[in-house]
Amino acid sequence: MSKHSSPAFGLFAPAILGPAVLHAFRKLDPRSLARNPVIFSTALVSLVATVLALREALTAGPNAAIGVQIAIWLWFTVLFANFAEAVAEGRGKARADAFRATKSSAQAKVLADARDRTAFRARDVERVEVGELILVEAGDTLPTDGEVVEGAASVDESAITGESAPVIRESGGDRSSVTGGTRLVSDWLVVRVTAKPGETFLDRMIALVEGAKRQKTPNEIALDILLAGLTLVFLLVVVTLPVFASWSGTTLPVIYLVALFVTLIPTTIGGLLSAIGIAGMERLVKANVVAKSGRAVEAAGDIDVLLLDKTGTITFGNRMADAFEPAPGVTEQELAEAALLASLADDTPEGKSIVDLARRRFGLAATLDARATYVPFSAHTRMSGVDLPGGGALRKGASDAMAALSGAPLSPAVDQIVKRIGASGGTPLVVAQDGRVLGVIHLKDVVKPAIRERFAELRRMGIRTVMITGDNPLTAAAIAAEAGVDDFLAEATPEKKLELIRREQAEGRLVAMCGDGSNDAPALAQADVGVAMNTGTPAAKEAGNLIDLDSDPTKLIEIVLVGKQLLISRGALTTFSVANDVAKYFAILPALFVAAYPGLGVLDVMGLGSPQSAILSAVIFNALVIVALIPIALKGVAYTPASASALLGRNLLVYGLGGLIVPFLGIKAIDLVVDLLHLA
Repeated sequence: MSKHSSPAFGLFAPAILGPAVLHAFRKLDPRSLARNPVIFSTALVSLVATVLALREALTAGPNAAIGVQIAIWLWFTVLFANFAEAVAEGRGKARADAFRATKSSAQAKVLADARDRTAFRARDVERVEVGELILVEAGDTLPTDGEVVEGAASVDESAITGESAPVIRESGGDRSSVTGGTRLVSDWLVVRVTAKPGETFLDRMIALVEGAKRQKTPNEIALDILLAGLTLVFLLVVVTLPVFASWSGTTLPVIYLVALFVTLIPTTIGGLLSAIGIAGMERLVKANVVAKSGRAVEAAGDIDVLLLDKTGTITFGNRMADAFEPAPGVTEQELAEAALLASLADDTPEGKSIVDLARRRFGLAATLDARATYVPFSAHTRMSGVDLPGGGALRKGASDAMAALSGAPLSPAVDQIVKRIGASGGTPLVVAQDGRVLGVIHLKDVVKPAIRERFAELRRMGIRTVMITGDNPLTAAAIAAEAGVDDFLAEATPEKKLELIRREQAEGRLVAMCGDGSNDAPALAQADVGVAMNTGTPAAKEAGNLIDLDSDPTKLIEIVLVGKQLLISRGALTTFSVANDVAKYFAILPALFVAAYPGLGVLDVMGLGSPQSAILSAVIFNALVIVALIPIALKGVAYTPASASALLGRNLLVYGLGGLIVPFLGIKAIDLVVDLLHLA
């Protein structure tokens, strides 16, 4: 559930429902309808039906009553399709309004010199130019996007990410990017502006979320072409029916042909297609991911290869103490006590994990001693430790450094432990007391719990996972085996990542990856789905086509699931719509031709009351089924990881067979009501 979720964004929240009804009428504008060929055709036919019904009514024709009812329900069909799209857009606009409320209208403090923070000039945000320096102090809201050039500060990004815990932003490195709309909690920053007014990340996010710049994806365009082709085919079919009717001595009222045409064309998927696409983008926003285009969302649903960084994605990123392995003649508890004392002042994650492991395993309770001299880790010595007040020096460090400290090579037993830990992908940390080696601490890059199951799930979807790491091949192989990935790229450089992506794409595969640094930008741009972290550099965020506001590398897996759900939802409802139209043949065609061809009576399996009630019931069902399917279009079809053939079989069974059965039941129920009320 997104941190931005609220009742205001519910499926049919009053705040969305009311405006959506009004917006459905506004969408009757021909310029708006023209974007959807099926619904545009339905609107044109509804207009023709209205003219025919009025003429019948004015001339007291025999089909006046049913003509008026058919015309009304045809317009309802158009309005219901517009309503589905308006509800989807309304949910996006509600989120966009929430984001828009965070935009600052305050003036920016423009600096002439980054070193002189007292000499600033207040200027309207709209007049601040790219490249200028602005000062942001505690309590200020960042007026625009930029990159920190001076200072370090705690920044509240909850307005963008929904995460309440402030984050540190500072000059240099990969955490220098700041976003307009966030607020400084402490200290100050000098920021170089990187976005023009109206083109900030927040501005683009608002436009994308509310759908103002949503372009149709290739999949949607292809489906639009297919639906337009089917519409043209059914138009030709309906136009030729009067000829067959005249040969058989039957006359078909034009209003009946109009009803037949609308019920046979794929109005159901035509009316829901846009809503499915908008809802897919909105589901990503709920996951705190902003898509720069719908194409990226669709591609996520079709990817074949998933590239994942090891650190922070597959593993926790910090080496943690996993075991104490004593040298011959030393007990495990003796080693643990020495390691604990040597690590009490070690504030690194590794040092803290050693203290935690020693206390958990043996219940040791030693604390910092003010009389002791603690030796911090140094890149030069590659060791750390403590000089005890009563005499004695405890040290822990790299195996070669500890061998040099003791003045002799490690014993064969200890050397074997060191090599075994290294071969398993771990890091050996040797502990010595007064130059005597006591044993080895096994530091392990801990694989996240349940990550193996997630990779197995991806494998069932047909997605191959590749771990990317800077580790040596031996360590990379050990972690890859433990995590359950399909392959790995060790000693990865930006060039190697780019080469791997291009090689996979050359073999016809779609590739997804995530990154946050400037050195990831080429690979993010090359990948079919590039997920940039919000905490990353501006270059990374420009190169990616999806931006994760939570900066969680594992979100890539969730993005894949959203993309697959979007594609499956579109396919399932298309299947239902086409199957739906097949069933309507059995309702309308016997009603039209049973008088001329009595043999067609066997097709009237529903036993409908009369030809008029059959036609009217089919038209009413055709309109109401769009409304009934709006929740599915917006929520998406439930997705269960499985192979493509299994998913196809399930969809054909549920939505194909369901699309055949539901119209029979629905049209029959409506026909009973129509006969009861004597509407036809």
